[in-house]
Amino acid sequence: MWQSKEGVTLARAKPDRKTKAKSLRRGFPRYGWLLVTLAMAAIIVLARSHLHTRPAWSNNGTKPKAAIVDQLYALQPNESFVIQVTRELEEYGFEVDLHRGDEITVDFYRQLPSYGYKLIVFRAHSGLLETEGELIEKTLLFTNEPYSRTRHIPEQLSDQVTMAKITARHPYVFAIGPEFVTRSMEGQFDNTIIIVMGCSCLYIPDLAEAFVEKGASVYLAWNASVDLDYVDRATLYLIEQLCSGKVTIAEAVSNTMNVVGPDPEYNAVLKYFPASSGVKTLKELIPPP
Repeated sequence: MWQSKEGVTLARAKPDRKTKAKSLRRGFPRYGWLLVTLAMAAIIVLARSHLHTRPAWSNNGTKPKAAIVDQLYALQPNESFVIQVTRELEEYGFEVDLHRGDEITVDFYRQLPSYGYKLIVFRAHSGLLETEGELIEKTLLFTNEPYSRTRHIPEQLSDQVTMAKITARHPYVFAIGPEFVTRSMEGQFDNTIIIVMGCSCLYIPDLAEAFVEKGASVYLAWNASVDLDYVDRATLYLIEQLCSGKVTIAEAVSNTMNVVGPDPEYNAVLKYFPASSGVKTLKELIPPP
């Protein structure tokens, strides 16, 4: 499924030789100290003002990290999407990593919280679990790791991972479920913003709840199947909205739906979880390191 900068200058008349010698013997004149004190105070005020206009993370020279997880790269690449999203995130202030293709395995997902990302975009297949034609209300996120009965046995026996495929003509791969996020992902996310571009990832909130329990601050996804061209376009607009720094999560979602609209084929709508995160902006959801 896809289913001016102002300086401070001290101006003094050049002293004659007699005055200069006198200054060396008796110390700096009182008015001189006053001017120096005023100048230093002005410099401090200007410096503080300058610092307050910079992103919070620039105070210690570090940048927040973001990731694009492009599980679809091998079969359905979109370099333009990756380039534009990377540019938007970098202009905002993120350092961006790209993970794609065969790199997207069960163990990659397992280690993901330990990478310290503050925002993750999952361009990945997903969907609801279906067994023998019966729909099971459980959300799955695909990997590119070929399925094997002899790998990840504890996770298979505990229903944390399962076999899945995009269509009948595609081979089976591993897919992770909510239990894998809460039980097998190593470490915690650090107020991470999660954007999932796959099908039906907020049809039910199970995967969203798992990511939030694991430390995510907000989870954004669609509530039904989505067409790939549509979701690439809508996600780019969403990220542009978030990176403007002027709108809340709720406003960014609403603006995306008003401008791009729901999916024209499946009528999927972008949503977010939890509801309490809707009043926050991107900067408010990413505390300084």
